[in-house]
Amino acid sequence: MSDLQIRNLRPDEISIAIDWAATEGWNPGLADAACFAIPDTRGFFVGEIDGEPVATVSCVTYGEHFAFLGFYIVRPGFRGRGHGLRIWNAAIAHAGARVIGLDGVVAQQDNYKQSGFQLAYANIRYSGIVAPPLKPPAEVVALGTIPFALVQADDATVFPAPREAFLRAWINSPGHVGRALLRNGKLAAWGVIRPCRTGRKIGPLVADDRAAAEAVLEALLASPGSNEIVLDIPAMNRDAIAIAECLSLKPTFETARMYTGPIASLRLDRVFGVTSFELG
Repeated sequence: MSDLQIRNLRPDEISIAIDWAATEGWNPGLADAACFAIPDTRGFFVGEIDGEPVATVSCVTYGEHFAFLGFYIVRPGFRGRGHGLRIWNAAIAHAGARVIGLDGVVAQQDNYKQSGFQLAYANIRYSGIVAPPLKPPAEVVALGTIPFALVQADDATVFPAPREAFLRAWINSPGHVGRALLRNGKLAAWGVIRPCRTGRKIGPLVADDRAAAEAVLEALLASPGSNEIVLDIPAMNRDAIAIAECLSLKPTFETARMYTGPIASLRLDRVFGVTSFELG
């Protein structure tokens, strides 16, 4: 059997991992590949046998202290041969001394523990059809009209590392719609909705409280696009789950958010929608 050769995916090849994720049922966004390439151009890996891709993984670094692992996929027919472990080790090595996070399927949690990951909390995916509101709340504005420094500072309360370039791309990508709510000149809530292979995903959705989250969520739902909605929520945020249930969204999937070490304290009570299971 030919040996597995591991190399970096070029930015224009990240669509390989995206397409495989779609096959696995992860329903990626239509513009995800372009956005995901921005934080770390060497953060995506492919394992090939005789030039044929058989395994992928990403380990995207954010600054000097944090990385996030995703897209860990071995094609059916090539599993159980050690290819996954080899490409996994390449991704872990890329992170260096950084703390690594991931959103793993619950069934694999014990395997991740063997690589030094510890459970932090669960994320739950809610999905369903939502009728758009007749009109968005008048006080909600386009996210692009908010000074980016305010958005970046607010994001620092809910994400373990700076991600300026990624956020700019995520907010401004074609098809992505961002909305925000100001209270007394302070950013009280903001979020992004994006088209996916099926329906649309909302994330991030960050808010000071339930009322602010609901206002921005209504504005996002009022934007043109599919009424099939996906919202990923930290299980500990009961207000976010209550919103999902009020919209008749149903839990369809769960991940284990895990880290290899300590991270900065995060305001998970303000996370009403996770940006991405693949990049954090």
